Amino acid sequence: MSRVKFISRDRLDVKKWDQCIDNATNGVIYAYSFYLDRMSKHWDALVYGDYEYVMPLTWNRKFGIHYLYQPPFTAALGAFGTDFPPTLIQQFYNAIPDDFKLIEIDLNPGNGVPHTSGQSLLRNNFVLDLSKSYQEIQQGYKDNVKRNIKKAVQLNCTYNNDISVDQVIELSRIQNEIRKEYTEHDYYRFRKLFMKLYQEKKAKACGVFGPNKDLVASCVYLFSHNRAYYILVGNHPNSKTMGASHFLIDRFIEEHSEQGLTLDFEGSDQRNVAFFYSSFGAHPETYPAIRVNNLPFWAKLLKRFKK
Repeated sequence: MSRVKFISRDRLDVKKWDQCIDNATNGVIYAYSFYLDRMSKHWDALVYGDYEYVMPLTWNRKFGIHYLYQPPFTAALGAFGTDFPPTLIQQFYNAIPDDFKLIEIDLNPGNGVPHTSGQSLLRNNFVLDLSKSYQEIQQGYKDNVKRNIKKAVQLNCTYNNDISVDQVIELSRIQNEIRKEYTEHDYYRFRKLFMKLYQEKKAKACGVFGPNKDLVASCVYLFSHNRAYYILVGNHPNSKTMGASHFLIDRFIEEHSEQGLTLDFEGSDQRNVAFFYSSFGAHPETYPAIRVNNLPFWAKLLKRFKK
């Protein structure tokens, strides 16, 4: 008999939940209650036993239909726990209520791939071990990274490891005008999350300023489970010609080398972005994703039309 039970957010023991994420061998910052409260429109939970293993269900409702989705600035969720057995993911998947007619969620690398009536696929992340010396890590840089760093130095670009998160968000908005990836409410929620973590010294916003002293490349890092998450990026269109983005990451790597951290680039499946991350010597780390569509016929047509 399955020991996985559904618990609504208002009935959740938050202290036990966060302790589980604290101790989880596959824990990530996105799974903490404070993160889910800020970034997910709604969420409930699946809990195994006395919070030995847990899985958030991040959901929303449209046209009266409930669905599971991946919240913004949340690379992967799924099930978590200490020494999480990959076979347990099937129990969690089977316990997802039938009310959710559409499931589009990404699991974490510690989860196996459950058998579903829909589609399971593997997505790509890139991670870089920063426990080595800066000189050793540099040896893994591709030539294009070294050339771009040299270009940024020659142009007198300067690095600052404590800028305002609003500056990063403003540059991100410029990129977002094309991609339409985030809403203004997403930025509002993320800013509140950042300020909480910044006060706890678990977040920082970094930037590179060009020769005219204007911000040309920027990003936010969040820290948890010995990982630094490269999570919100804001680049000026001119940053590529200056090598500013390469310089930005290189400065962080030098600052945090030999500290036992892993730099988590959060993806990507896009070839050019994947090449950019791998150019620093980062290695691929795959994680499963689930896509199940049990929408009624009219809703499937509407979804297809919107795409």
